[in-house]
Amino acid sequence: MSSNVTDPRAPADLRDEKPQFVLPLVVRIERDAPPARTDALETAARAVLEILTDDRSLGEGEWARVMTDWQDARIRKVVRRARGGEWRRAEALPGITVTGKEAEVRVFPPVPLDGWPKELAKLQVSGTDLDDPTAPGPVPEGAAVLWLSPALDMSAGKAMAQTGHGAQLLWWAMTEDEREAWREAGFPLAVRTAPTGDWAALTESGLPVVRDAGFTEIAPGSCTVVSAFPNLK
Repeated sequence: MSSNVTDPRAPADLRDEKPQFVLPLVVRIERDAPPARTDALETAARAVLEILTDDRSLGEGEWARVMTDWQDARIRKVVRRARGGEWRRAEALPGITVTGKEAEVRVFPPVPLDGWPKELAKLQVSGTDLDDPTAPGPVPEGAAVLWLSPALDMSAGKAMAQTGHGAQLLWWAMTEDEREAWREAGFPLAVRTAPTGDWAALTESGLPVVRDAGFTEIAPGSCTVVSAFPNLK
């Protein structure tokens, strides 16, 4: 499922003039063992953080230029699904596999909108609907919280892209010391649906807010995620 976040750091017209890239994420969904929805959402968010902070994405790293080009334009992410041989072929491409409780998500360096590797271009965007067999537990101590809008009905793939955006906006909003502490802790985070009565206050709280560009599923400008900072000692 594709998604495009409104980047608060630069005017839209300047971002639109630049070459456009997309960050591919592939979630493993085997027929007989699909991951829980919340686990997949949290794993996708951590995958985005892992590629943002990987040595290959920084300085003179092999992914650094394309990561910069991607972040200078619109921040697009596309989530596709794979199983069996599809997953094994995806794992053979340069990228990072991140595991959750059971979920597996592989993130790849950005590619041009029309320049997907054939192994990824063949993968389906649809079919990423997932459920939580049991309600998510309490938010772990010290975890950032990515609050999902209680008013929007998003597929798991769309929501995975949105939580990825939320994690990225939160990373941008942190100080260097906060980033280092969060990274050293392993990027603890939790995805939860906000209580309906709290959503308006969350969107007006000054915390990072994901506003979707509205290319798929939801209306342009919809607030999808509010990202709360971790309380790391």
